[in-house]
Amino acid sequence: KSKNVSSEISRNFSPYESTTSGNPLHFSWNDESSSGHLQIEVSVILDPLTEPTQRVAPLLIVIRDFLKLPLKVVIAPRVIVENDLPLSSYYRFVANPFAQPHMNQASALFQNLPTTHVLTLRMDVPEPWDTQQTYAIQDSDNLRCDVRNGCRDRPDFVSDKHRSDVVELANIEYGLKGLLFFGQCYDVSKNTPPNGLQLTLDRSELNSLSESSSYSEISIEADGSIAQADERVKPIVVPIDHTDTLVMKTVGYWQLRANPGVWTLRIADGTRGSDIYHMVDGTISPSGKMLVSKDATERVSKTLVMKDFSNHGQLLLVKRRQGFEDTKLFEDDETKKVSGTEDEIVHVFSLATGHAYERLLKIMMLSVTKRTSSKVKFWLFENFLSPSFKSSAKYMAEKIGCEVEFVTYKWPEWLRGQSEKQRLIWGYKILFLDVLFPLDVKKIIYVDADQVIRGDLTELWNLDLDGAPYGYTPFCDSREETLGYQFWRTGFWKSHLRGKPYHISALYVVDLERFRRELVGDKLRAIYQQLSADPNSLANLDQDLPNYAQHDVRIFSLPQKWLWCESWCSDETKAESMTIDLCNNPLHKEAKIAMAKRIISGELFEESWEELDEQVGNYEKEFLASQGKLE
Repeated sequence: KSKNVSSEISRNFSPYESTTSGNPLHFSWNDESSSGHLQIEVSVILDPLTEPTQRVAPLLIVIRDFLKLPLKVVIAPRVIVENDLPLSSYYRFVANPFAQPHMNQASALFQNLPTTHVLTLRMDVPEPWDTQQTYAIQDSDNLRCDVRNGCRDRPDFVSDKHRSDVVELANIEYGLKGLLFFGQCYDVSKNTPPNGLQLTLDRSELNSLSESSSYSEISIEADGSIAQADERVKPIVVPIDHTDTLVMKTVGYWQLRANPGVWTLRIADGTRGSDIYHMVDGTISPSGKMLVSKDATERVSKTLVMKDFSNHGQLLLVKRRQGFEDTKLFEDDETKKVSGTEDEIVHVFSLATGHAYERLLKIMMLSVTKRTSSKVKFWLFENFLSPSFKSSAKYMAEKIGCEVEFVTYKWPEWLRGQSEKQRLIWGYKILFLDVLFPLDVKKIIYVDADQVIRGDLTELWNLDLDGAPYGYTPFCDSREETLGYQFWRTGFWKSHLRGKPYHISALYVVDLERFRRELVGDKLRAIYQQLSADPNSLANLDQDLPNYAQHDVRIFSLPQKWLWCESWCSDETKAESMTIDLCNNPLHKEAKIAMAKRIISGELFEESWEELDEQVGNYEKEFLASQGKLE
């Protein structure tokens, strides 16, 4: 394997000869560039059997070929190599200095991919970038290349724009959907982050000009010159944009989505935080001491300008108002409950990746909408969804009478990341519940994509959680043949739980007001950061984390009827189930679709899974026909 990696690096640099004769592990290029006034030289020592080398190698080619900088590379492999090599990824760096909007677009080309593995595609982008997939025919979560056809798109599905590439390639495109403001917030009165402080970011209408006023329109020509039009035009009204978030405990981190332009950052109006704090100008010294400007005045807002693609973080300092020096940000309100009304919307959160699970997700959405007596709004995590799903899901939602909105959050760089996509998805499922949704969403029900709903989720929505921030269903123990696979009955988990049940994460309900008020998000992230230092910990991240944290964050155990899974629940209890989950069976493997057809059928269901699937398929055909993509 070492030989293969070294050969790959040598092949990338093959047009150039090494200047260090007799040493096959030492490369040097562009030495003549250093003879002039150029003062920058790049020297790199690489271990070829590491992931960082894979990530930096394409960047080095850009430094050598486009920037023409003097470059020295020394290959320094380890003497002893572990059996479990981490080389399971292929990296390409996208950079093209000659790129224009409609020609020479920057792209990454993957060739000679293995035909014996299922591949998945991920973008590795700067922290301020919200990058989403904009075009794909292939399932980018389950890419397969075969010897006969390679990795190409199916010709009958390819758009005219990509038809010239169909013989050779699978085309997948990404777009920059938005940018992020992120930064730190500190209470200068306490020298600590005001964790839980609610912030809002707004871009107001351009209302400084009256309707009667006008201005000259100007345009910037291709050569950089400015042209002024003769005619007068009416002022352009910018739509109001709004995002909100919470300040986290760790380094006072906050994150808000935006786009290029001028924005106003505020402490959320009408909140307890706006009564306690006001903003002040200042900095943090290299020693960590907070320095408030001498002429600092009390401010209610801060202007932020999104002017480039490399936001390095914003510092927000707040100070307690006189008389609020020791006031808590959240009141100890143990009696406050989130209750529903007849016309209230039931908010449902879910996520999926890959075409198969997107199909299951639509069936889940259809079954929820059919069975729930209240209006339903789905909040779908968009990072892993295909462009075709996003468009067709909106269409289906209009037809079946529900709402769909897509949410996203950028994994902070200070929080230990996950390299495996499934574990990344599990992390998004549990770690950011306090900041993932708008602050006016007071409650959320999470439902796995592979579930079918039999009962009315309004009943679950109105269920009293008895003061707990969230409720989960304990694992069934009524199917005797799988009891031996319930690992929490012995060893570490039995000792740690101390009689508390181990809950399944396929469905849960969150009182977001209490969750935020009790700073549960900060607690879960702190426990995750501690446990994830051991790569063998948190095997089922989204499930193990809340169960492990039970002694600090109480779980309300939902009635068993709220989740039935054939692997753990007896056949006799199926009739009273409110939801059916297609969880994996430890005794044998079975494809999800085959399992769904077998389990979700018969007299217990108003529609079988196949009938629901057919309805979803019909909506898909209608959508394609409306787009002119189906004859």
